[in-house]
Amino acid sequence: MNRRLFTCAAGVLFAFAGASAMADLANYSQDFESLNAADTGALAGDGWKVFGNVFDGTNGNYLYGYGVFPAPNDGAAFSAIATGEGGVDQGAQQLSIFSDYNNGDHANGHKIESNVFQEQVVGAADVGATYTFSWDAKLGNLGGASTALAFIKTLDPGNGFALTNFITVDMTSIPTTWGSYNSSIFIDSSLENQILQFGFLNNATNYEGSGVFYDNINFAPEPSSLVLFGLALTVIRRR
Repeated sequence: MNRRLFTCAAGVLFAFAGASAMADLANYSQDFESLNAADTGALAGDGWKVFGNVFDGTNGNYLYGYGVFPAPNDGAAFSAIATGEGGVDQGAQQLSIFSDYNNGDHANGHKIESNVFQEQVVGAADVGATYTFSWDAKLGNLGGASTALAFIKTLDPGNGFALTNFITVDMTSIPTTWGSYNSSIFIDSSLENQILQFGFLNNATNYEGSGVFYDNINFAPEPSSLVLFGLALTVIRRR
């Protein structure tokens, strides 16, 4: 795993600001069982979005980007609801993430970076909380030179959507059996009003396989934030 974790060692009592009742970031939990796998708009209806970036396959120079678009569920590009890939803990339906095979630049040897994500905006009430993104995953048909990551990103709309955090977990070489993974981000004051994304991406070219299966996705403040919130209220009430 390749992670950059943002933690708070001092002033930890004030992590109560991340309590879900007060925060602008919303908890998210999805096991995909209730989504209609036959509905091409099922993932979009659940808030999933996609964005593509294309790089020159020879020197890696950035060529262009496209999106943001609602996430498809058609099996041809970016994402789909899969069936029959789960274990006991994953149930009947899972999320499959793969390259945008509708992009003809695969045939030109360009590298297609396909991002599939949930997106929220950080509010003042979130400052001081540590949010954890967790998921189950197993390797699909990823092969050749293809790579995959899970990520948390923050983007600053006040500065041309500059990337201010890119916290990743490498999913390229995970087993073909299910495992559990997680990543976290500490919300400091500099992130207020920034866009926070959590999700998955892959890089692929020449139509090589790139699939990874995901399930049991959760995004929420760490329990310690909620515990400290209760402690802080107790202290205030006793004064």
